[in-house]
Amino acid sequence: MKKRFGIIAMVIAFALIVAACSSDSGEDTTTTTEAMEETTTVLDLAVEAGQFSTLVAAVEAAGLGDTLSGEGPFTVLAPTDQAFEDAFEALGIEAADLLADTETLTKILTYHVIAQEADSQLVATLDGQSVETVNGQSVDISVDAGQIMINDATVVSADLEADNGIVHVINAVLLPPDVAEMLGVSMGDTTTTMPMETTTTMAPEPTIADIVAESPDHTILLAAVQTAGLVDALADPDAELTLFAPTDDAFAAALEALGITAEELLASEDLASILLYHVVPGIFMAADVIDAAPIMDLGTLNEEATLDIEVVDGAVVINGSATVTAPDLTASNGVVHVIDAVLLPGS
Repeated sequence: MKKRFGIIAMVIAFALIVAACSSDSGEDTTTTTEAMEETTTVLDLAVEAGQFSTLVAAVEAAGLGDTLSGEGPFTVLAPTDQAFEDAFEALGIEAADLLADTETLTKILTYHVIAQEADSQLVATLDGQSVETVNGQSVDISVDAGQIMINDATVVSADLEADNGIVHVINAVLLPPDVAEMLGVSMGDTTTTMPMETTTTMAPEPTIADIVAESPDHTILLAAVQTAGLVDALADPDAELTLFAPTDDAFAAALEALGITAEELLASEDLASILLYHVVPGIFMAADVIDAAPIMDLGTLNEEATLDIEVVDGAVVINGSATVTAPDLTASNGVVHVIDAVLLPGS
């Protein structure tokens, strides 16, 4: 089994805008405007993702919207729409049936929330332990070949950050033991996750190329990959690769520092070597780096240059300058780690 922590996409999150009051004086108004903050809650993330309509509807039906838009911090284990569809089919019920039973619905939803912020690095250290949920009942954490399991559900996308917590996307709906017993769900020693045979209907996992193409924050990287003719390499189903993916903001900062335009970068004869410097042969999850702390030296597809990777204050840092801001976006042919700076060979 490939080493993975779980993360492609599927998200959960929630919405809140914190407004500041304005004053009659120009000076006060300026101060107030600067003080205004737009926050993104876990509920906002779910709404904006567009893949959690059932979860959002359930939260609204249970009257938990204000709670999940509150201060937190929360860790939300977020089943996708597909996970809910699989659950309804396995239970032989319609979505409307569950949404109408607010008592049971609330028990299920609060079983997916932990009243503290726990990123994937912390969760990975809890292998073999149980963690209490807001429901009052606990979920079991396990790590199998680097892949995080919550009961029998797999974390398929981790560390989606909001201002009031963090979201981990899972591929199955978790059922509290008392609800599972009431509904007659039994899985031997485990009665807290919907039967997993239904996950065979899930959409196939995207490739690394798909993740880059579908990301709104990697348009420059996508253009560069296309220009350099590397799409097929990142889409190769037999490849096992790790991509460190700079965001558009990272490219903008690099272009400014280099004094060139995006068009000049795309026309550069060094483009391919720069991109290959961001790709490592093999699959290296966040846990692999943490376990190898304080430092790793990784070879890249740019055979003339390697990456120095270390853990600094809990964050994965590459070459002392680029920080991993979103780890473990898993693909069918490897993993993507989002970084906040462009890596340049020889720098």
